[in-house]
Amino acid sequence: MSIASALLALAYLLLLGLKAAGAASVLRRQPPRHQQTPFDGTGVAILQPILGGDPLLPQVLQHTLQALPGAHFLWLLDQADAPGRATAEALCSAHRQHRITCLLHPAAPQGINPKTFKLEAALPRVEEPVLLVLDDDARLSAPALAQMVDELRHADLVTALPCYRDDGAAGARLMAQFVNNNAAPTYLGLLPWLSPLSINGMCYAMHTARLRALGGFAPLRHMLADDLALARALRSQHACLHQSTACVEVQTHVPTLPRYVQQMHRWMLFALLLLRDERPALRALIGVLHGLPPLLLWSMLVLAVLPPFGLPGVVAAAVLVLRAGTLAVLQRRASGRARHRPLASLIAELLQPLHLLHAACSRRIRWRTHVYRVHGNDQFDEV
Repeated sequence: MSIASALLALAYLLLLGLKAAGAASVLRRQPPRHQQTPFDGTGVAILQPILGGDPLLPQVLQHTLQALPGAHFLWLLDQADAPGRATAEALCSAHRQHRITCLLHPAAPQGINPKTFKLEAALPRVEEPVLLVLDDDARLSAPALAQMVDELRHADLVTALPCYRDDGAAGARLMAQFVNNNAAPTYLGLLPWLSPLSINGMCYAMHTARLRALGGFAPLRHMLADDLALARALRSQHACLHQSTACVEVQTHVPTLPRYVQQMHRWMLFALLLLRDERPALRALIGVLHGLPPLLLWSMLVLAVLPPFGLPGVVAAAVLVLRAGTLAVLQRRASGRARHRPLASLIAELLQPLHLLHAACSRRIRWRTHVYRVHGNDQFDEV
């Protein structure tokens, strides 16, 4: 049992170290934060599909308004969404010095992605040379936007690195640990070998003219995972995708564990959609790097609590300490501070195989006010 525990620990630390080393090599090339140039957003159109109902929505939207006073904000609202419209109207009244355009949209037709539907309709209204799509639960700082715009000189699309701010609720805390545990190792860890397979759809930037030349958002209307669809459409046209180290901070009110499970179910199903169409060798690599570690951790902890007690427990404790330290260092380097909560982080990783199994068995997801039965990224029915 002691030998098995040691082998499991060695395999887990090897995979963790491999991903951490890949991410750290990219983060080391990031300029120090005190050298990053502030930017007020002039020349950038920020498209934000907005849906009311989250109590944090006014706070998050206002934060980005204040951080980027020179940007042109296009708020994409649903005609039937009274809370979202009320929030937008209140912020427009309070920030008359900002350039804000509110666009009302009808409900998306059956089989059409509601987010992409609004983005497609808004694209003709964009006059700025740079377009940035930003989710309504995401905060972007001026230095982060400056870095992304600068990196657009060498890429067709630049996508930000997500980090999560939790509000102390149980669901939000677990979701925050999942995102913060995996963001840098997943988005940056494979960069030395691979170009991005997908993008962080919460925040990405493109030159407006380049997006129009590539067909805009229209080809993505029938795709449920819009970020995956956009990445694949650009890759098929040999466009250059760049994963930035610029951090976008996400904050969503997740008050209950069932809400957390809903969100994780959707993310895991989208991950399965990504894997399904990739090459077998690449699927195996991703499975080893990201699917195997939680199973190794489970096995190691089970051995640690089985009698006779002794070395397996010591090994497991040492692994948990090394794991916590590695994740905290990566988070501090990526987002400016460590966001690691040891117990919640451990639980979040142990739950990953269960969420993946849930997604594999159930193709019915809830996405805000919509419920979809998903057959494929290009085939989904609203229930």
